[in-house]
Amino acid sequence: MRILLIEDDDTLRDSLQRNLSGSGYIVDVADNGENGSYVARTNKYHLIILDSLMPYKNGIEVCKEIRTAGITCPILALSVLDSPDQKVQFLNAGADDYLVKPFAFAELVARIQSLTRRPYQIQESILTLDDLTVDTNLQRVEREGLEVYLTKKEYLLLECMARKPGKVVSRAEILEDVWNNDSDPFSNTIEAHVRNLRRKIEKGPRKYIHTVPGRGYKLDRAK
Repeated sequence: MRILLIEDDDTLRDSLQRNLSGSGYIVDVADNGENGSYVARTNKYHLIILDSLMPYKNGIEVCKEIRTAGITCPILALSVLDSPDQKVQFLNAGADDYLVKPFAFAELVARIQSLTRRPYQIQESILTLDDLTVDTNLQRVEREGLEVYLTKKEYLLLECMARKPGKVVSRAEILEDVWNNDSDPFSNTIEAHVRNLRRKIEKGPRKYIHTVPGRGYKLDRAK
């Protein structure tokens, strides 16, 4: 899952990015409202975490710009103000939830999980292809009922393809969903992870991950 964190407090931003990344999320960051609005409107995210008071543009302005651009992913607003008026302004601007600082990291994760389970995400939590099962809530993979142990990137790569079974997923889509914006698109990182993933989930002659030359990869029924 890819998250955009828009937060001007360096200490909090770095801490949240580190802890969210450690929890299995891909986290991009922006340190002011103007940059955050631009990044949010030019990239695809599953969730946006948005601070209230920031340089250049405040959180409510950024929230309005994101919604005006037609972006529907959940927005979680952060603020030091525990004010009903502030909450109402954020909700009217298009935010889906509001969390008062300081907060426990466990509560933030719970809010993220709640927001991304809502119907407008149109995503199943259990993805199945033949005897291969991907549980996106637990980030657990099973083959023939036995758990397959994957690294974080291997799991995210598999989930990226599993959400589009039988369809080609391009390198650009994989880089966007699994790696951050600083990744080198010309490196062999994807190929190396695909090889490792194949070795772990493919047993015998049946294959799940298929290379489509010049286009990308697809997860399809074992052959």
